[in-house]
Amino acid sequence: RNRVAMPPMWSGKATADGLVTPAIIDYHRVRAAAGTALIIVEHAFVHPQGRHSSTQIGVHDDACVDGLSRLAAAVHAEGAVACLQISHAGARASSRVTGLPVVAPSPVATSRESNPDAPAELAQAQVAEVIEAFAAAAWRARAAGFDAVEFHAAHGFLLSQFLSPLTNSRTDEYGGDHARRSRIHLEVLEAIRHRAGKDFPVFVRLGMHDERPGGLTLAPACITAAQLAAAGASLIDVSGGLAGSDDPGRGSGYFVGYAEALKEVVDVPVLVAGGIADPRMADLIVRSRRADIVGVGRAMLDDPGWTRTAAAAL
Repeated sequence: RNRVAMPPMWSGKATADGLVTPAIIDYHRVRAAAGTALIIVEHAFVHPQGRHSSTQIGVHDDACVDGLSRLAAAVHAEGAVACLQISHAGARASSRVTGLPVVAPSPVATSRESNPDAPAELAQAQVAEVIEAFAAAAWRARAAGFDAVEFHAAHGFLLSQFLSPLTNSRTDEYGGDHARRSRIHLEVLEAIRHRAGKDFPVFVRLGMHDERPGGLTLAPACITAAQLAAAGASLIDVSGGLAGSDDPGRGSGYFVGYAEALKEVVDVPVLVAGGIADPRMADLIVRSRRADIVGVGRAMLDDPGWTRTAAAAL
């Protein structure tokens, strides 16, 4: 259709069991109906311990598949490609939501959540359990009819916590230097491709820079992205900020520079979002090959018909 994507944006409309509701289906359907080419459905938790909020959808259990199937079918019926983002919140989870202890790569509390739990460090057996949870979630997404999955490795969620030297102080094979901090990303990708099939596209939303002193920077993130692309990732979805991109006053297209740097080292499509609202700017980003696909987030929240409006403007 075009190079416009709806990035994963939490709607806060799931049931207490993490099941899809008619409101979630309509939330995504209307943006697909406006002509958006790719709908990346809001993050779905892969494990009960990794649930971020009480109104987040889940893909942690086979009981979730039926609702997810109706969601994927609604997106397809409007002519769009459907991708499901899958995630584990790690230290950004709360025992008040999950009823379970909070776990993370290292016992480092998040700075993003109010009144955060002190997390326990994941044992190696628990790391393997998380990897298997991502793989099983991807299999369920495929069974539900989604065209792809995207695993969330940005915004201070679990895989982002593993990659950042600020939140990963492990001394085993999952920490100590950048190569070991990125090991879990490659293992998650391998497990998904083994479980869901090598022909099933796997996207990665990768935080390219922590934007904090002492944190992850662009150069090592590009190395990880290149390794993921070489290992079979189908698309890299560029983001940044260990706490996400909520800082006000950043202007438009604030992650485009990261996408440009990434395109120098990968030969898979690169998607970029981040303050992109002007149709002409979105068009220029693609035509100048600074990125291959543009994600329009907040502007599409304000105007579900943004893609239709943009097409008319162009």
